[in-house]
Amino acid sequence: MGVIYVMLTASVIVAIVFFIAFIVSVKRGQYDDTYTPSVRMLFDDELITEKTNKE
Repeated sequence: MGVIYVMLTASVIVAIVFFIAFIVSVKRGQYDDTYTPSVRMLFDDELITEKTNKE
């Protein structure tokens, strides 16, 4: 029974460490997308056709 308490405590501590690491990486801009805007011009744009009202 004591092993369950040790494992539960250890898993909560590991989860908290990973959560703090995630928050820090988001604040430092780790997940900002800098690649997509540079290659977006390589893809063909979709043609947008405007509907004209014929009355």
